Amino acid sequence: MSTSASGWIDAFLEMMAVERAAARNTLTAYEKDLADARAFLAGRRDDLDTASAETIEAYFADLGAKGLSPATAARRRSAVRQFYRFVLGEGWRTDDPSRRVEAPKAGRPLPKVLSRDAVERLIAAAAARDGAQGLRLACMVELLYASGLRISELLNLPLAMIARDPAFLMVKGKGGKERLAPLNDAARTAVKAYLEVRPDFLPKGAKDSPWLFPSRGKSGRLTARRVSQLLEDAAIAAGLDRDTVSPHVLRHAFATHLLEGGADLRVIQTLLGHADIATTQIYTHVAGDHLAQVVKSKHPLGRKG
Repeated sequence: MSTSASGWIDAFLEMMAVERAAARNTLTAYEKDLADARAFLAGRRDDLDTASAETIEAYFADLGAKGLSPATAARRRSAVRQFYRFVLGEGWRTDDPSRRVEAPKAGRPLPKVLSRDAVERLIAAAAARDGAQGLRLACMVELLYASGLRISELLNLPLAMIARDPAFLMVKGKGGKERLAPLNDAARTAVKAYLEVRPDFLPKGAKDSPWLFPSRGKSGRLTARRVSQLLEDAAIAAGLDRDTVSPHVLRHAFATHLLEGGADLRVIQTLLGHADIATTQIYTHVAGDHLAQVVKSKHPLGRKG
Protein backbone atom coordinates (compact mmCIF):
# COMPACT_ATOMS: atom_id res chain seq x y z
CA MET A 1 0.00 0.00 0.00
CA SER A 2 1.28 3.42 -0.98
CA THR A 3 1.80 5.77 1.98
CA SER A 4 0.78 8.77 -0.11
CA ALA A 5 -2.57 10.53 0.06
CA SER A 6 -3.39 9.27 -3.45
CA GLY A 7 -2.88 5.68 -2.37
CA TRP A 8 -5.01 6.18 0.71
CA ILE A 9 -7.81 7.71 -1.35
CA ASP A 10 -7.73 4.77 -3.78
CA ALA A 11 -8.01 2.35 -0.86
CA PHE A 12 -10.83 4.38 0.70
CA LEU A 13 -12.82 4.38 -2.54
CA GLU A 14 -12.23 0.66 -2.98
CA MET A 15 -13.56 0.04 0.53
CA MET A 16 -16.65 2.14 -0.23
CA ALA A 17 -17.25 0.17 -3.42
CA VAL A 18 -16.69 -3.31 -1.99
CA GLU A 19 -17.86 -3.12 1.62
CA ARG A 20 -20.61 -0.51 1.30
CA ALA A 21 -21.64 -1.22 -2.30
CA ALA A 22 -21.43 2.47 -3.19
CA ALA A 23 -22.55 3.30 -6.72
CA ARG A 24 -20.18 4.76 -9.30
CA ASN A 25 -21.78 8.21 -9.03
CA THR A 26 -21.36 8.14 -5.25
CA LEU A 27 -17.71 7.18 -5.57
CA THR A 28 -17.16 9.97 -8.08
CA ALA A 29 -18.70 12.48 -5.67
CA TYR A 30 -16.40 11.33 -2.83
CA GLU A 31 -13.41 11.52 -5.15
CA LYS A 32 -14.27 15.11 -6.16
CA ASP A 33 -14.83 16.17 -2.56
CA LEU A 34 -11.45 14.81 -1.48
CA ALA A 35 -9.81 16.41 -4.53
CA ASP A 36 -11.24 19.74 -3.39
CA ALA A 37 -9.65 19.27 0.04
CA ARG A 38 -6.33 18.35 -1.56
CA ALA A 39 -6.41 21.47 -3.74
CA PHE A 40 -6.82 23.64 -0.65
CA LEU A 41 -4.04 21.80 1.20
CA ALA A 42 -1.73 22.05 -1.81
CA GLY A 43 -1.91 25.82 -1.48
CA ARG A 44 -0.35 25.33 1.93
CA ARG A 45 2.18 22.81 0.66
CA ASP A 46 0.39 20.03 2.52
CA ASP A 47 -1.75 16.97 1.74
CA LEU A 48 -4.31 14.71 3.39
CA ASP A 49 -1.68 12.28 4.66
CA THR A 50 0.24 14.95 6.59
CA ALA A 51 -2.40 17.60 7.35
CA SER A 52 -2.71 18.83 10.92
CA ALA A 53 -5.92 19.49 12.84
CA GLU A 54 -5.33 23.23 12.40
CA THR A 55 -5.04 22.86 8.62
CA ILE A 56 -8.20 20.78 8.33
CA GLU A 57 -9.98 23.31 10.53
CA ALA A 58 -8.85 26.04 8.13
CA TYR A 59 -10.19 24.04 5.18
CA PHE A 60 -13.57 23.59 6.84
CA ALA A 61 -13.69 27.33 7.61
CA ASP A 62 -12.81 28.08 3.98
CA LEU A 63 -15.81 26.07 2.80
CA GLY A 64 -18.08 28.50 4.60
CA ALA A 65 -16.17 31.52 3.36
CA LYS A 66 -16.58 30.41 -0.27
CA GLY A 67 -20.31 30.90 -0.09
CA LEU A 68 -21.11 27.27 -0.88
CA SER A 69 -24.58 26.00 -0.10
CA PRO A 70 -24.82 24.48 3.40
CA ALA A 71 -25.55 21.08 1.83
CA THR A 72 -22.44 21.15 -0.36
CA ALA A 73 -20.18 22.33 2.47
CA ALA A 74 -21.62 19.65 4.78
CA ARG A 75 -21.06 16.96 2.15
CA ARG A 76 -17.41 17.94 1.71
CA ARG A 77 -16.82 17.96 5.46
CA SER A 78 -18.46 14.55 5.69
CA ALA A 79 -16.24 13.13 2.93
CA VAL A 80 -13.09 14.28 4.74
CA ARG A 81 -14.30 12.91 8.07
CA GLN A 82 -15.18 9.52 6.59
CA PHE A 83 -11.82 9.38 4.85
CA TYR A 84 -9.92 10.03 8.08
CA ARG A 85 -12.00 7.51 10.04
CA PHE A 86 -11.01 4.93 7.45
CA VAL A 87 -7.33 5.96 7.57
CA LEU A 88 -7.34 5.80 11.37
CA GLY A 89 -8.95 2.37 11.30
CA GLU A 90 -6.25 1.12 8.94
CA GLY A 91 -3.56 2.42 11.27
CA TRP A 92 -1.97 4.65 8.63
CA ARG A 93 -2.28 7.62 10.95
CA THR A 94 -2.45 7.61 14.73
CA ASP A 95 -4.67 10.69 14.85
CA ASP A 96 -7.77 12.03 13.14
CA PRO A 97 -7.18 15.70 12.26
CA SER A 98 -10.87 16.20 11.44
CA ARG A 99 -12.16 14.99 14.80
CA ARG A 100 -11.86 18.17 16.83
CA VAL A 101 -13.64 20.32 14.23
CA GLU A 102 -17.32 20.59 15.07
CA ALA A 103 -19.96 21.22 12.43
CA PRO A 104 -21.44 24.73 12.53
CA LYS A 105 -24.25 25.05 15.04
CA ALA A 106 -27.52 26.70 14.17
CA GLY A 107 -31.01 27.05 15.48
CA ARG A 108 -33.64 24.44 14.78
CA PRO A 109 -33.82 24.31 10.99
CA LEU A 110 -36.93 23.93 8.92
CA PRO A 111 -37.25 20.38 7.58
CA LYS A 112 -35.87 19.71 4.12
CA VAL A 113 -38.63 18.98 1.63
CA LEU A 114 -38.53 17.53 -1.84
CA SER A 115 -40.84 18.95 -4.48
CA ARG A 116 -43.40 16.63 -6.01
CA ASP A 117 -41.35 16.55 -9.19
CA ALA A 118 -38.24 15.58 -7.23
CA VAL A 119 -40.10 12.74 -5.50
CA GLU A 120 -41.31 11.43 -8.87
CA ARG A 121 -37.75 11.57 -10.24
CA LEU A 122 -36.46 9.75 -7.15
CA ILE A 123 -39.06 6.99 -7.50
CA ALA A 124 -38.23 6.61 -11.21
CA ALA A 125 -34.50 6.42 -10.46
CA ALA A 126 -35.10 3.83 -7.75
CA ALA A 127 -37.21 1.67 -10.04
CA ALA A 128 -34.59 1.95 -12.79
CA ARG A 129 -32.08 -0.08 -10.75
CA ASP A 130 -31.57 -3.59 -12.06
CA GLY A 131 -34.05 -6.33 -11.20
CA ALA A 132 -34.89 -7.12 -7.60
CA GLN A 133 -32.79 -4.23 -6.22
CA GLY A 134 -34.88 -1.71 -8.14
CA LEU A 135 -38.21 -3.23 -7.11
CA ARG A 136 -37.19 -3.25 -3.44
CA LEU A 137 -35.94 0.34 -3.43
CA ALA A 138 -38.98 1.62 -5.34
CA CYS A 139 -41.20 -0.16 -2.81
CA MET A 140 -39.41 1.49 0.13
CA VAL A 141 -39.61 4.97 -1.41
CA GLU A 142 -43.30 4.55 -2.22
CA LEU A 143 -44.07 3.37 1.33
CA LEU A 144 -42.12 6.20 2.98
CA TYR A 145 -43.78 8.83 0.81
CA ALA A 146 -47.30 7.35 0.84
CA SER A 147 -47.48 6.76 4.58
CA GLY A 148 -45.08 9.21 6.24
CA LEU A 149 -43.32 6.36 8.02
CA ARG A 150 -40.20 6.82 10.10
CA ILE A 151 -37.33 4.66 8.85
CA SER A 152 -37.51 2.52 12.01
CA GLU A 153 -41.22 1.95 11.40
CA LEU A 154 -40.58 0.92 7.80
CA LEU A 155 -37.88 -1.60 8.72
CA ASN A 156 -39.96 -3.03 11.57
CA LEU A 157 -42.89 -3.85 9.27
CA PRO A 158 -43.73 -7.56 9.52
CA LEU A 159 -44.46 -9.45 6.33
CA ALA A 160 -47.76 -10.70 7.74
CA MET A 161 -49.10 -7.13 8.04
CA ILE A 162 -48.75 -6.31 4.37
CA ALA A 163 -49.08 -9.66 2.60
CA ARG A 164 -52.87 -9.30 2.19
CA ASP A 165 -52.70 -5.96 0.33
CA PRO A 166 -54.18 -3.71 3.04
CA ALA A 167 -55.28 -0.13 2.45
CA PHE A 168 -53.82 0.87 5.84
CA LEU A 169 -50.92 -0.27 8.01
CA MET A 170 -51.08 -0.50 11.79
CA VAL A 171 -47.77 1.09 12.73
CA LYS A 172 -46.15 1.07 16.16
CA GLY A 173 -44.35 4.39 16.56
CA LYS A 174 -42.48 6.19 19.33
CA GLY A 175 -43.43 5.16 22.83
CA GLY A 176 -45.15 2.06 21.49
CA LYS A 177 -48.12 4.13 20.32
CA GLU A 178 -50.04 2.63 17.41
CA ARG A 179 -51.54 4.56 14.50
CA LEU A 180 -53.03 3.86 11.09
CA ALA A 181 -50.82 4.73 8.11
CA PRO A 182 -52.48 4.92 4.68
CA LEU A 183 -51.32 3.10 1.55
CA ASN A 184 -52.19 4.59 -1.82
CA ASP A 185 -52.55 2.59 -5.04
CA ALA A 186 -48.98 3.34 -6.17
CA ALA A 187 -47.54 2.03 -2.89
CA ARG A 188 -49.72 -1.09 -2.97
CA THR A 189 -48.66 -1.81 -6.56
CA ALA A 190 -45.00 -1.35 -5.61
CA VAL A 191 -45.41 -3.73 -2.67
CA LYS A 192 -46.95 -6.41 -4.88
CA ALA A 193 -44.07 -6.15 -7.37
CA TYR A 194 -41.47 -6.32 -4.59
CA LEU A 195 -43.07 -9.36 -2.94
CA GLU A 196 -42.43 -11.32 -6.15
CA VAL A 197 -38.66 -10.85 -5.73
CA ARG A 198 -38.48 -10.70 -1.92
CA PRO A 199 -37.07 -14.26 -1.66
CA ASP A 200 -33.88 -12.94 -3.35
CA PHE A 201 -33.06 -11.02 -0.15
CA LEU A 202 -33.61 -13.81 2.39
CA PRO A 203 -30.65 -14.77 4.58
CA LYS A 204 -28.61 -17.63 3.16
CA GLY A 205 -30.26 -20.95 3.96
CA ALA A 206 -33.40 -19.35 5.39
CA LYS A 207 -36.78 -20.43 4.07
CA ASP A 208 -38.41 -17.17 5.07
CA SER A 209 -38.21 -14.18 7.41
CA PRO A 210 -40.84 -12.41 9.52
CA TRP A 211 -39.70 -9.02 8.20
CA LEU A 212 -41.01 -7.32 5.09
CA PHE A 213 -37.47 -6.26 4.23
CA PRO A 214 -35.13 -9.14 5.13
CA SER A 215 -31.39 -8.99 4.55
CA ARG A 216 -28.44 -11.33 4.41
CA GLY A 217 -26.63 -9.17 6.94
CA LYS A 218 -26.09 -10.08 10.59
CA SER A 219 -29.35 -8.52 11.78
CA GLY A 220 -31.41 -10.51 9.30
CA ARG A 221 -33.20 -7.40 8.07
CA LEU A 222 -32.32 -4.24 6.21
CA THR A 223 -30.60 -1.51 8.23
CA ALA A 224 -31.36 2.22 8.26
CA ARG A 225 -27.81 2.96 7.18
CA ARG A 226 -28.15 0.76 4.11
CA VAL A 227 -31.47 2.35 3.14
CA SER A 228 -29.87 5.80 3.40
CA GLN A 229 -27.02 4.69 1.15
CA LEU A 230 -29.45 3.33 -1.43
CA LEU A 231 -31.46 6.57 -1.38
CA GLU A 232 -28.28 8.62 -1.87
CA ASP A 233 -27.41 6.53 -4.93
CA ALA A 234 -30.93 6.97 -6.33
CA ALA A 235 -30.78 10.72 -5.65
CA ILE A 236 -27.56 11.07 -7.63
CA ALA A 237 -29.05 9.02 -10.47
CA ALA A 238 -32.11 11.31 -10.43
CA GLY A 239 -29.93 14.41 -10.68
CA LEU A 240 -30.69 15.50 -7.09
CA ASP A 241 -28.28 16.60 -4.38
CA ARG A 242 -27.69 13.46 -2.33
CA ASP A 243 -27.61 15.57 0.86
CA THR A 244 -31.24 16.60 0.31
CA VAL A 245 -32.59 13.04 0.23
CA SER A 246 -33.10 10.73 3.19
CA PRO A 247 -35.88 8.57 4.66
CA HIS A 248 -36.85 11.43 6.98
CA VAL A 249 -36.97 13.91 4.10
CA LEU A 250 -39.57 11.68 2.42
CA ARG A 251 -41.59 11.78 5.65
CA HIS A 252 -41.39 15.57 5.55
CA ALA A 253 -42.47 15.57 1.90
CA PHE A 254 -45.48 13.41 2.81
CA ALA A 255 -46.61 15.93 5.44
CA THR A 256 -45.86 19.08 3.45
CA HIS A 257 -47.57 17.88 0.28
CA LEU A 258 -50.64 16.88 2.30
CA LEU A 259 -50.78 20.34 3.84
CA GLU A 260 -50.36 21.97 0.45
CA GLY A 261 -53.22 19.83 -0.81
CA GLY A 262 -55.53 21.18 1.86
CA ALA A 263 -55.30 18.51 4.58
CA ASP A 264 -56.16 19.60 8.13
CA LEU A 265 -53.17 20.02 10.44
CA ARG A 266 -54.77 17.76 13.07
CA VAL A 267 -55.15 15.00 10.48
CA ILE A 268 -51.48 15.32 9.55
CA GLN A 269 -50.57 15.20 13.25
CA THR A 270 -52.43 11.91 13.58
CA LEU A 271 -50.91 10.44 10.43
CA LEU A 272 -47.37 11.34 11.55
CA GLY A 273 -47.91 10.10 15.08
CA HIS A 274 -46.94 13.41 16.69
CA ALA A 275 -47.91 13.64 20.36
CA ASP A 276 -47.96 17.47 20.25
CA ILE A 277 -49.55 19.62 17.53
CA ALA A 278 -46.66 22.08 17.98
CA THR A 279 -44.35 19.54 16.34
CA THR A 280 -46.64 19.36 13.32
CA GLN A 281 -47.03 23.13 13.03
CA ILE A 282 -43.52 23.50 11.63
CA TYR A 283 -44.95 22.38 8.28
CA THR A 284 -47.03 25.53 8.10
CA HIS A 285 -43.74 27.42 7.78
CA VAL A 286 -42.41 25.06 5.13
CA ALA A 287 -45.58 25.32 3.06
CA GLY A 288 -46.15 28.99 3.89
CA ASP A 289 -45.82 30.40 0.38
CA HIS A 290 -48.26 27.87 -1.04
CA LEU A 291 -50.78 28.44 1.74
CA ALA A 292 -50.58 32.20 1.31
CA GLN A 293 -51.32 31.78 -2.39
CA VAL A 294 -54.31 29.54 -1.60
CA VAL A 295 -55.77 32.20 0.71
CA LYS A 296 -55.15 34.91 -1.87
CA SER A 297 -56.86 32.98 -4.67
CA LYS A 298 -59.67 31.30 -2.72
CA HIS A 299 -60.71 33.74 0.02
CA PRO A 300 -63.45 36.20 -1.07
CA LEU A 301 -61.54 39.22 0.24
CA GLY A 302 -58.36 38.06 -1.50
CA ARG A 303 -59.89 38.18 -4.98
CA LYS A 304 -59.82 41.26 -7.14
CA GLY A 305 -63.08 42.75 -8.27
